[in-house]
Amino acid sequence: MLKLNHISKYYNTGTINEMCLFQDFNLSVEEGQFVSVVGSNGSGKTSMLNIICGSIPIDSGSIYIGEENITYMPEFKRQRRIGRVYQNPAMGTCPHMTILENMALADNKGKAFNLLPGTNKKRIDLYRDRLKSLGLGLEDKLSVKVGALSGGQRQAMALLMSTMTPIEFLILDEHTAALDPKTAEIIMELTGKVVKEKKLTTIMVTHNLRYAVEYGDRLLMMHQGRAIMDEAGEQKAALCIEDLLEQFNAISIECGN
Repeated sequence: MLKLNHISKYYNTGTINEMCLFQDFNLSVEEGQFVSVVGSNGSGKTSMLNIICGSIPIDSGSIYIGEENITYMPEFKRQRRIGRVYQNPAMGTCPHMTILENMALADNKGKAFNLLPGTNKKRIDLYRDRLKSLGLGLEDKLSVKVGALSGGQRQAMALLMSTMTPIEFLILDEHTAALDPKTAEIIMELTGKVVKEKKLTTIMVTHNLRYAVEYGDRLLMMHQGRAIMDEAGEQKAALCIEDLLEQFNAISIECGN
């Protein structure tokens, strides 16, 4: 279980531009849940992910994974337990390294490299099998540099690489936003498959309302650092895009738009 307890986060503290993003924010995510998160720009979606991953510090509150308090755990240590796929396909892979070298890096996440070769030749067949599961023909391009791949291919690799080692949480930060519609569909199908097969606790931020409705078993809508909608189980399954649009329209009217 993941718990955010009484989280407060301010930006530009002590200046005329001081902004409170979160004030006494609480969230619990049960083991095995797939949570879709939607909300307008500036609602706190990505900042919430950054807080979970340790990319930005909090001003007060606590963060727990199970019974362990990870509030002050550095980001690189959290990465051993959390896999993350970013909006930009370039951020999840190393463009100047080959597919094989990228797979080896992901395979050794959290381990000491020492002076041993970075690529274990005994693992190459495993890498081919993993890449073959993507259905993109990458298993036959192990010597190709990742920078030569399309955005969709790189994002598929980033998804695969983030889940190669055992993790407790998968964080998806608008991971289809930079892709064309056809490629985005492929990545979402792969996402659903990976989450189901590995039984991963997942938090997915998305601007695509259809993906938010179709994927996951819980839906959060964020607004001004608060969860103004939180539906799970049968209530989430009964949601449709029109329900989300109605809520967005209500927010727009509230904000004077």
